[in-house]
Amino acid sequence: MREGRELEGEAGKGRREGGAFRYWYCTPNSVFSNIQSYFPFVQETQYMGNKATAVAKTVATAQSNGIAMSKVHVKARHSPYPRTEDVKRSTVPDDKVPWSVPFPDYKPVDYTSPGILKGPVYADADIGQLKQKGITLSFNTLDGKINRCSHSGEYTVCDGIPRNPQGRTGLKGRGCLGRWGPNHAADPIVTRWKRNEQNEVIKGSDGKPILEFVSVQRKDNGQWAIPGGMVDAGEVITATLRREFSEEAMNCLEKSQQEKDQIEEKVKKLFDNGVEVYRGYVDDPRNTDNAWMETVALNFHDPDGTSVGQVELEAGDDAQGVKWTELSGNLELYASHIDFLKTVAERHNASW
Repeated sequence: MREGRELEGEAGKGRREGGAFRYWYCTPNSVFSNIQSYFPFVQETQYMGNKATAVAKTVATAQSNGIAMSKVHVKARHSPYPRTEDVKRSTVPDDKVPWSVPFPDYKPVDYTSPGILKGPVYADADIGQLKQKGITLSFNTLDGKINRCSHSGEYTVCDGIPRNPQGRTGLKGRGCLGRWGPNHAADPIVTRWKRNEQNEVIKGSDGKPILEFVSVQRKDNGQWAIPGGMVDAGEVITATLRREFSEEAMNCLEKSQQEKDQIEEKVKKLFDNGVEVYRGYVDDPRNTDNAWMETVALNFHDPDGTSVGQVELEAGDDAQGVKWTELSGNLELYASHIDFLKTVAERHNASW
């Protein structure tokens, strides 16, 4: 759902508009209007995909406590925190995730990674240090070249510190994320039809054609994911999409200039025709109460397999593996990536 679109309806109900659902978080006496969720094609109390997960249990638990919701973030409450062994989040029960629910005993662990505290070029300075210097960051707006707006709308800022619009995570600070507030990424979902040796499209058990997508294996945790990366300050999303795909799935950083030019030609042809399938919050294990991941995911489909579909894949940059993978609701993928693929399968009427 695009930023700024509003839906109205009975509290606790969700309605589809523009291919996505928004759900209201409510108790019998109140509506948690500041907690919003945008997850494509999710039905009430039903997890997207064919695999039963902790998400379904989360919804059931929340509803038993009088809260109707499509999803609360789950991976954003996992412990230990990524890239650590001993940083564990404080426990946040499912029904205490929304900020609107009182939780007087809530004491989140304070953690920002040493690498971020060193002040790399992509990271903000510590807010406490900035306050001492009389400097404030501008949230919910374009702060110089840094986009501090959220795709989900305006978020709350308390005492100069942004608050995760999706709720509590059990950890405050920035973790290993560089920016306070939203950290923007872009994810290219490159697809083709699965074909046999006769170049015929193969169908699944449901009689629908099978889609394949380019997946990469992350170096940091070994999980399979959609290739993608952070949007640099001042960078347009289309440039991020092309750069990240070329680096992670085609290893262009290690290629000769001639090979780079050939890769660029193939990628440019395909990436001229992308369709946005998601824009918003990502249930990412790196998220904290004060810093979180958001993304724009676009589908680039190679219908006849003549562009990227014929290029040899080679892992590079942040990826240690790359392959064409069948779309399936049974996949175990990083963050919210399975949700994006569900939307792509719906769009192409493909097997799931």
